[in-house]
Amino acid sequence: MGWGDMEPRNGSAAGRSDTCFGVFNASDGRDTAQNSITSPWFSTAFGLIGLCSNLFALCVLLSSSRKLSSRARSSFLVFLCGLVVTDFMGLLVTASVIIPYHFIKFTWAEVDPGCHLCNFLGFSMVFFGQCPLLLGATMAGERFFGINHPFSRSTSISKRRAWSIVGLVWGFSCLLGLLPVLGLGRYTLQYPGSWCFLTLLPDTGDVVFCLLFALLGIFSVLLSFIFNTVSVVTLCRVYHDRESVQRRRDSEVEMMVQLVGIMIIATICWMPLLIFIVQTVLQQLPAGGDQLQMLPPETQKMLLIYIRMVTWNQILDPWVYILFRRAVLQRVYPSLRPRPSILSLYPVLNPSLRRKLTAD
Repeated sequence: MGWGDMEPRNGSAAGRSDTCFGVFNASDGRDTAQNSITSPWFSTAFGLIGLCSNLFALCVLLSSSRKLSSRARSSFLVFLCGLVVTDFMGLLVTASVIIPYHFIKFTWAEVDPGCHLCNFLGFSMVFFGQCPLLLGATMAGERFFGINHPFSRSTSISKRRAWSIVGLVWGFSCLLGLLPVLGLGRYTLQYPGSWCFLTLLPDTGDVVFCLLFALLGIFSVLLSFIFNTVSVVTLCRVYHDRESVQRRRDSEVEMMVQLVGIMIIATICWMPLLIFIVQTVLQQLPAGGDQLQMLPPETQKMLLIYIRMVTWNQILDPWVYILFRRAVLQRVYPSLRPRPSILSLYPVLNPSLRRKLTAD
């Protein structure tokens, strides 16, 4: 998502606040761009690492899903696969616009006078940014009910239903990303001129869209935290009761370790940006009749820093699954062995019902 900074060439459009080119003064970024540690080759290598990581994780996921008979684990892998595909496509789409800019150094106002490319890039940033947060909350909710209310459903979520839920998340995020195209808020070129994002100016539409995007992301992270915390407490209680040896549920623990890792990465990478967006738009609300027409330089630079942090989320997510699988952990800690599943929480369950649920 954020890929660095090169010298913007749209100085003639810097003052056009009614288009996507008026949020920052293009000339302000020249000295910083020249001294920046970011280069076209660094951005390209950074993007390739992220793409290869997600592609490798996707291959491992597909291989694992063919060997599983457990519906609970299979549905969880579907959600993970949706997350990896989202991260991969997010890096691919944004890199296909931003990296060519680094090498060609095209003039945005000349190449994209109608702001179509900027709107597409801004939509991609919002869509591929919001999807992982919503998917993380969805996965946490599914595991919460699977661990704490395992018999509230006759069967676990099927693969088809899990993919339907992933599709709903994609559809909702797509609708959210299209709001500026439909008239609520704007996508504008951001400092130092290599990417487009939502507009942090005190216009009513911009404020509403910024708050909607940021608060939805914060809510998703908090919901994931609540669900995962309760699920972890439940698992810890099972591990420390008097029959812990017979009641260990390695599959559930493996999934929770991966979920907690995804949640920690999302919190570290996303929360600073989301909180910054909320603070910025609320602080810039006009007390009188005057409104800012251009973002202050410090705001522009801080936004760029936070976007760079967000980029790491797409690169680190796949490694959570790659590294925290039982196949890997058992090589590091050989004493790990498969143990009974979630049914071991309920030793007095009717035998016929246990056989039926085990078969499911």
